[in-house]
Amino acid sequence: MEKVIIIGSGGHSKVVIDILLKKENTEIIGILDDNFENISYKEILNIPILGKIELSESLPKDYSYIIAIGDNNVREKIAKRYSNLNYTTAIHPTAIVGEGVEIETGTVLMPRVVINSYSKIGKHCILNTGSIIEHDNEIGDFVHISPRALLCGGVKVEKKVWVGAGSVVIQGVTLGENSLIGAGSVVLKDVLYNLKVVGNPARAISKVS
Repeated sequence: MEKVIIIGSGGHSKVVIDILLKKENTEIIGILDDNFENISYKEILNIPILGKIELSESLPKDYSYIIAIGDNNVREKIAKRYSNLNYTTAIHPTAIVGEGVEIETGTVLMPRVVINSYSKIGKHCILNTGSIIEHDNEIGDFVHISPRALLCGGVKVEKKVWVGAGSVVIQGVTLGENSLIGAGSVVLKDVLYNLKVVGNPARAISKVS
């Protein structure tokens, strides 16, 4: 039986908890959040909020953890601060994962995600509801692919990219580290580091703040 602690108590954590409740041989022990003292509610889906993340240092060493926070930068910060924890994955039973796919620790696959053959998914990523990752994609750590986004074959997504809901990225494109793809955009060419792009075709409008 895998015993899991959730890090984060916002809206994203509700979905992660729901996924883990469907995972066989898994027990959710509780939730940790550094904003514990200011949270008016003390449980989510009957899972208790136990305290701040530092409490993990006194919990049993065999517990698994998952960072259930949507912000890429915050997930990275927590993962680095608590790098000694044993991170697990959360994969919804309706997700489809092809042959030869690699998924690293801390990553979450929401309902009806599709990942086709030989794609590689990094650590602490979010593949949100109904997103499609075609064959031979390379997705770096701390990436968030929003609902119903489509990445065609051979796309490379570097660290901390956020791909907005309903976006389309054509085959062979590279999305540079920390770039942001606006919702509904159609990306036809490479996106440089730290750029925000929007539209059809997608065009740069600013640096990511």
